Amino acid sequence: MKRAFIFPGQGSQAVGVGKDLAAAFAPARDVFAEVDEALKQNLSRLMFEGPEADLTLTENAQPALMAVSMAVMRTLQKEGGFDLVRHAAFVAGHSLGEYSALAAAGTFSIADAARLLKTRGRAMQEAVPVGQGAMAALLGLDLDGARAVAEEAAQGEVCAAANDNAPGQVVVSGHKTAVERALTIAKTKGAKRALLLPVSAPFHCALMAPAAEAMAKALADVAMHVPAVPVVANVTAQPVNEIGAIRKLLVEQVTGAVRWRESVEFLKAQGVTVAVELGAGKVLAGLVKRIAPEIAASSIGAPAEIEAFLKTL
Repeated sequence: MKRAFIFPGQGSQAVGVGKDLAAAFAPARDVFAEVDEALKQNLSRLMFEGPEADLTLTENAQPALMAVSMAVMRTLQKEGGFDLVRHAAFVAGHSLGEYSALAAAGTFSIADAARLLKTRGRAMQEAVPVGQGAMAALLGLDLDGARAVAEEAAQGEVCAAANDNAPGQVVVSGHKTAVERALTIAKTKGAKRALLLPVSAPFHCALMAPAAEAMAKALADVAMHVPAVPVVANVTAQPVNEIGAIRKLLVEQVTGAVRWRESVEFLKAQGVTVAVELGAGKVLAGLVKRIAPEIAASSIGAPAEIEAFLKTL
C-alpha cells in the first residue's frame, strides 16, 4: 500500500473547527497553544467560538486550517505511533494546504508555518481593494476550455485559470468585471454551471503580485529543512524536496494556478493507492475520488476518525 497525505485549503473553516480535537486529545491542545503563542493571538478561541466573520478573514482562516491539520497530525504521532516517513510516500496540499504539508514533513515548524500563513493571508487580502477582484467556478469545462473562456473574458484586464480542481471543475480569478464576463461566456461554451465564489480576493492570479513580493521576503527569513517525504508542489504538480526550489515555488504559488487535478494524477502514476486528507472538511478526498477513483480517499478530522485510522496502521 502506497499512501499520500493531503491537506485542505481555504473554505473548509467553520466556527467550532478543531474544538472536538482539543477536547479529546492533549497533543491537539498543544498545537493550538503553539499557534496562539506564535501569532500572539487567541486564534483557537476564534476557531472554537467565532465570530464567523472574523474566522473567515483570510489572515485568520489560513493559519487556523493549518493548525487543525497539524493537530490531527500530532495526535496521530503521539497517540498512535504514526510516522510520516514510514507511512507516507508523498504529501500535498491545496493552496495554503501546501504549507500544512510542508509543516507535516518538517520543512517548517508549526510556529513558523502559522506566522507565514498570517503574513500570506494578510498580504493576499491587501493586494487588491475589496470589490475589485472575484473568483468563479466553471463547472463542466476542462482546463483548456476554461483558459479559453478566461482569455476571451479578459479584454485587457486580468482573468486566468486559478484552480484546476478536478475534471470539469476549474476556477477562474481576476478583475471582477472580467470574471463576470467569464460567467456569461462560459455558458455559451458548454459550461453546465458558472457561479461566483464567496471569496474576499482574487487568489492565484497576476493581481496577487504584491502578495508574492511579501511572501518572498517572509520566506527568505524563515528556517527551512529538507522535507522528510517529497512534497508535490501546486504550481508544478511534481515533487520537490530542495529548499531553494520549495521557497521559489511557494512564491510562484501566490500568483500561479493550483494544479490539483494534475497533482493527484501524478500520485496515481507513482502507484499511490490511498489518499488521506488530514484536517477540516472533506473537500480534497471528494476531489481525489473524482480525479482518480482507483485511489481510496478518506478524511480524518474528528476524534473517531483518528481512532479508526490508527487501527489500520
